[in-house]
Amino acid sequence: MHISGPVAGRRRYAALIATVVTCSTALTGPDLAAADGTPTPSVPAPKLDWRPCVQGSRFDCATAKVPLDYRNLRGRTIELAVVKRKATGPGRRIGTLFFNPGGPGGPGTVQMPQNYEFFPREVRERFDIVSWDPRGVGNSTAVNCFASPEEADAWIASKPAGLPVGEQQRTAWIAAYKNLARRCQQRDPELLRHVSTADTARDLDQLRQAVGDPQLTYLGISYGTFLGATYANLFPAKIRAMALDSNIDPQAWTDHASNEEPRLSTFLRMGSDLGAAGILDQFLALCGSTTTARCAFSAGSSKATRDKWDELMQRLRERPVGAWTYGRTVGDVVSGLNIVNPGWTELAGRLQDLWQGRVPGQPSPLPAPPVPNPYTGDEQGAAVLCSDSPNPRDAGVYHALEEAAAIRAGDAGRFWTWAAEPCATWPAVAANGYRGPWNKATAHPVLVVGTTYDPATPYRDAQAVAEELANAHLLTNNGYGHSALLNPSSCVNEYESRYFIDGTLPPAGTACRPDTPPFSTPKPSGGVTTGGGALAGIVS
Repeated sequence: MHISGPVAGRRRYAALIATVVTCSTALTGPDLAAADGTPTPSVPAPKLDWRPCVQGSRFDCATAKVPLDYRNLRGRTIELAVVKRKATGPGRRIGTLFFNPGGPGGPGTVQMPQNYEFFPREVRERFDIVSWDPRGVGNSTAVNCFASPEEADAWIASKPAGLPVGEQQRTAWIAAYKNLARRCQQRDPELLRHVSTADTARDLDQLRQAVGDPQLTYLGISYGTFLGATYANLFPAKIRAMALDSNIDPQAWTDHASNEEPRLSTFLRMGSDLGAAGILDQFLALCGSTTTARCAFSAGSSKATRDKWDELMQRLRERPVGAWTYGRTVGDVVSGLNIVNPGWTELAGRLQDLWQGRVPGQPSPLPAPPVPNPYTGDEQGAAVLCSDSPNPRDAGVYHALEEAAAIRAGDAGRFWTWAAEPCATWPAVAANGYRGPWNKATAHPVLVVGTTYDPATPYRDAQAVAEELANAHLLTNNGYGHSALLNPSSCVNEYESRYFIDGTLPPAGTACRPDTPPFSTPKPSGGVTTGGGALAGIVS
């Protein structure tokens, strides 16, 4: 979860398997009605008219119509853009695996096809894999607060990149997001009140019904874990299998359902700043312990490389390199830590360019999706985050929050503080949100996957989710980066495949490792996208 960092189409944001003791749960059960405490009237499932996304494509596309407001079924409808890749194993199909790539603001119709090969082979063989652009996002009925691309570009140019530095930039940042909030309120205020995670969870249940599955099989990464936790508590009887990878603590996201003004912003409550600081320290230590052929930013030792980083940050505060300011660089680094291979090697190259006073080159291109790259501006992720998650409403407090976060988390603390500041002036609150409880008994267990060094969703959040959900099991990934899916571990893939196919859970206390350690190959190639959209790289 994917907030500043790679934005789709706009911005860049060792298999160790423990002794196998199977813990199975049958993936069958009664098809009970959903319960969310405030029953929603029955809604007919949308019809999905699947067609190839483009001629000759292996991906099929469809559009689903759903109510804007599930408590007003005679009112406005909106459209959801949906994409599917059929199961590749003839005669072995089990059902549909729904996937959310994170964000909020990540367009699934773009990111699922781009990252399809990362899904375990057995999962691709046995399941149709379906994703969608959530309401408010991408090719679905989207929050778009500008009349033209030129207008959007002008707005982006009006604010500092990454995070503001100094009073003048702070004033410009706050004014820009206040202007964005005003534009959004003027264009479609009704939509802004109906893009909550709970609304999207109800959409997901509509899509489940549309493909004919009696229960849901689901993989969510980053923000997609909060969507999964919300679905699991709105529709606990509908859970067949649900894996949540790189988790958001729902209590932190909702500020424990408090009605008081929040003291901290969303990402500081989650501990994203501490997670990013921890993995940045690992990045610098590992970089310093290898050669410049493998990590271009290496200064020959861990300490020397950390010192080099501190000097570069101070230098960029005083003398940017072209458009690469301190703020832009910190944002790029936090985002660049998401993907270890090839991301860390490319990130080290950009830092070394800046050290030598050169403007960094362009990152590796991403695979072209089978759909048009949609507009995914900042307002799409903000519409979800700000309507769902409480944040301080006084823009003036964020500088003090930044300084406090910097004491505990350094440069990463500054970044994660300002990531939530757009919510200070956001004009809408969710009409039909969900703030808990989070412990409703699900029909089958939920598998929670947590990576020990994660720059956006720290491992402690995975531990919290495993404790808070009524029926959850924690699988630890002793590695680096944002999500085990996009930082592959054969160990994690094997356990996830067994779980999705027949419900077998890993033994308690199981820990895995990634297949490829950081800086193990000198010449990376290709690209990976994660959690795109306005909040990509922030949460993803």
